[in-house]
Amino acid sequence: MKIGPQAHRSSAISTSNGETIIVRGRDLARELVGKISFTEHFWLLLVGSMPSAAQLRILDATLVAIAEHGLVPSVQASRMTLAAAPEALQGAVAAGILGCGSVVLGSSEAAGQFFAAIASRIAAGAALQEAAAAVILEYRAARRAIPGYGHPLHKDADPRAGRLFAVAEEAGSAGTHIDIAREVERLLPDLTGKPLRLNVSGAIPAVLLDAGYPLGALKGVPILARTAGLIAHLLEEQLRPIGFVLSHVGAEAIAYDGEAAVDFEPTHE
Repeated sequence: MKIGPQAHRSSAISTSNGETIIVRGRDLARELVGKISFTEHFWLLLVGSMPSAAQLRILDATLVAIAEHGLVPSVQASRMTLAAAPEALQGAVAAGILGCGSVVLGSSEAAGQFFAAIASRIAAGAALQEAAAAVILEYRAARRAIPGYGHPLHKDADPRAGRLFAVAEEAGSAGTHIDIAREVERLLPDLTGKPLRLNVSGAIPAVLLDAGYPLGALKGVPILARTAGLIAHLLEEQLRPIGFVLSHVGAEAIAYDGEAAVDFEPTHE
C-alpha cells in the first residue's frame, strides 16, 4: 500500500561503494576528514555547499550559545533517564531532545517563522514598523505567544542574544532579520503591554536567516547543540550521579491532594 507522495526516489546527500563514500559530491575520506570542521560539515550536509567565512562563524556561534544552560528540563529528564537505565545513553539523550518544543529550546523554529512572516511583508513593500506591528497583532488576535521574546531568568537582557548580534555585525552578515528582531522588541511594550526582551531563541534565527541558513532546518541547531550538552551531563551523571536526587526533590515539591483514608500519613523520607 502506497501512502503519501511518491514523486521523489533519490537523495543528493550521500552514496558509497566499497572504496569510496561520497558526501554532497565530495570524497569523505580524501576531501573532508581532517580538512573541515564539524560545523562546516553540518552546513555542507544541509545545503550542499561549503559555508562562507561569515556563515561558518554565525552557525558556530549559535551552536555554542544554545548548547548549555544548566539543569533545565531537558537536562533533568536526560539525567533521570540515565539514572533509571544506565545502559541506555542513547535513550537518555533522546529523552532530553524530545523536550525540544515550542516553550523550551525549540522556539527558535517558531521565532524564525515569525520573522519570516514579517520579512515577506517587507519584501512586498511594507515598511519595517508596519510589517512588524501587523504580524504581532495577528499573533495576539490568534492568542499566539510572540516566540523568541521573554525569559524567566534573563528579564532585562539575554546576554547570548546581544553577543550573537555583535558576532553578526563583526562577520558582516547582519541584515533584515536582525532589524526585524530589534523592531519587534521595540514595539512589544506598546502592542502587548509587556516589555519582553529578545532571548537567545529569537536571536538564533535572526542571525542564521540573515546568513542564508535554511528556515526549515532552524530547529536542528538547538537540537544539535543541546545534544553535546546532554552528553556532557550524562558523562557527569556516570561520575557524579544526581538523577535520583532530582527525582526525589521533584517528588518532595508536589503535594498529594487526592482522596485517601482518614488515617493515611504520607512519607516524607
